[in-house]
Amino acid sequence: WKLRSKHGRDRLFADADELWTAACEYFQWVDKHPWKKVDFKGKNNQRVDIPTARPYTLTGLCLYLDCNVQYFTDFENALTDSEKDKGFSVVITRIRETIYTQKFEGAAVGAFNPNIIARDLGLVDKKDLTTGGEKINQHDYSGLTDEELAQLTHLTAKAMKAKNRDG
Repeated sequence: WKLRSKHGRDRLFADADELWTAACEYFQWVDKHPWKKVDFKGKNNQRVDIPTARPYTLTGLCLYLDCNVQYFTDFENALTDSEKDKGFSVVITRIRETIYTQKFEGAAVGAFNPNIIARDLGLVDKKDLTTGGEKINQHDYSGLTDEELAQLTHLTAKAMKAKNRDG
C-alpha cells in the first residue's frame, strides 16, 4: 500500500448528471422489481405470488452504485462551494427527497407499513409540553426565491443528519 501514488477512492461519478442518471436507473429498477408476497388462495390453497411495492432506500441506492452509505455521506459532507460540487449537492438533495417522498406517499396509501416508514423517516407524534398550550410560531417562507428555498432545504437536511449522527 505504501507504493501507491495516491490513497482513497476516486469519485464514482465525474459529474452530477451522471449521478442523477444512475439514481434514476436505480429508481426504475426498484419499480420494475417488486417484492413477491406469497399467499394461498382457494379451496386447494393454490400458491399465489402477489407483487408488492418495494421502497426506495439510500442503502439500496448505494448497493446499486457499488458504494456504501458511509462513502455516500462522506462524499456529501466533503462537498465545497465550487460550481461542480453545488451540482452534486443539488442532485444528492433531489435523491434524498425522492427517496423520502416515495416512502412517505407509499405509507400514506398503504403500500408500505406506515409504522416502519414513519420511524425510518424520523416522523413521530409529539405532544407539545413546552409552550403551555400557546400556538407554536410558524415561519412564512413564501417570500423566498427558489434558490433560497433550495439552500434552506439543503441546510435543514445537513442539520438533521448531523443531529441524527450525533445523537
